[in-house]
Amino acid sequence: MDTATPPSVYLDHAATTPMLPVAVEAMRTHLEQVGNASSLHASGRRARRVVEESREQLAQSLGCRPGEVVFTSGGTESDNLALKGIYWARRAQDPRRVRVLATAVEHHAVLDPLHWLAVAEGAKVELLEVDATGRLDVEVFRRCLEQDPESVALVSVMWANNEVGTLQPIDDVVAIAGEHGIPVHTDAVQAVGSVPVHVGDSGVDALTFTGHKLGGPYGVGALVVRREVPVTALLHGGGQERDIRSGTLNPPGIAALAAAVEAAVANQEAHAARLSALRDDLVRRVLEVVPDAHLHGDPVRRLPGNAHLGFPDCEGDSLLMLLDAQGIECSTGSACSAGVPQPSHVLLAMGCDPAQARHSLRFSLGHSSTPADVDALVSAIGPAVERARLAHRGTR
Repeated sequence: MDTATPPSVYLDHAATTPMLPVAVEAMRTHLEQVGNASSLHASGRRARRVVEESREQLAQSLGCRPGEVVFTSGGTESDNLALKGIYWARRAQDPRRVRVLATAVEHHAVLDPLHWLAVAEGAKVELLEVDATGRLDVEVFRRCLEQDPESVALVSVMWANNEVGTLQPIDDVVAIAGEHGIPVHTDAVQAVGSVPVHVGDSGVDALTFTGHKLGGPYGVGALVVRREVPVTALLHGGGQERDIRSGTLNPPGIAALAAAVEAAVANQEAHAARLSALRDDLVRRVLEVVPDAHLHGDPVRRLPGNAHLGFPDCEGDSLLMLLDAQGIECSTGSACSAGVPQPSHVLLAMGCDPAQARHSLRFSLGHSSTPADVDALVSAIGPAVERARLAHRGTR
């Protein structure tokens, strides 16, 4: 009997995407070199040169100044540093600044630090509503901020939603906050390399990105933060990274990160065009097979590789495992706590009821995706939905 595992069709690039060859090569090269970038001897200076050249490379790719790039371990640390660090510094300057405005659809790397600030530090966190596509209502944001702008410490609005792919109106947010001198942070983890991101042109004060979402390594990312913005450190030690992020630097990872960002940004337009066409084909054909399925998120202003689909009368987790058994890997729009499926906070904020917020799957495409991946999903999705619906009926 043939027990060979079917080949994997990877449709979860929003969770992590394979490293680009140029990033692998950069990392391999520097893994063979010794040197702490804080040491003064020749090996240390060589390691420092790798870090600073990578910092300049990143600044060139992202449209910021090299001194604005603060290296971290990734998106979660960068978000925590931005939210807690800017909040503490702004409140220290003026005790009235205790409000933080964010959208209700932020990643948990933003929502959880904000919850901690509310519980432990007395912050008044206000999560702003979004429309049915997951997009921030700009006028609601304006009214909320202008109720008492002097009390607002900072604003945090993600560039692109990690679940449904909707792009947020960052330009409008920056313009409104800027009228009152309020700093804006954006989690751009899903955006860099997928859509045009130029820090200087955007006007944001702090921007989070990470390596493993765009073809770089795990465990390395950065917070781009303007030098004029005060930030209180989370980590104390050797004073690396402008004394707001201490810790021994990771030259191989940083070099690989810079190589990946440079390649992703340089190829962004062609990458987006290819993935958009592939995604549109995926959505169209899945909807032909499962006519009552539906797309979540903004149909136009969305990430090029994101297809977040709802399948009525299914549990997303069951459907995911049925596809996984056929070698097709994707993700649900829900978070799990202690093994119990929970409705997606993003879909709930978009107006879905709890049942609707549990019946979705996210198919996300990346640089290694092919038309054959879409063909495999289209072939498998019909029978998988039928089985998932039978199982769902049996549990009611």
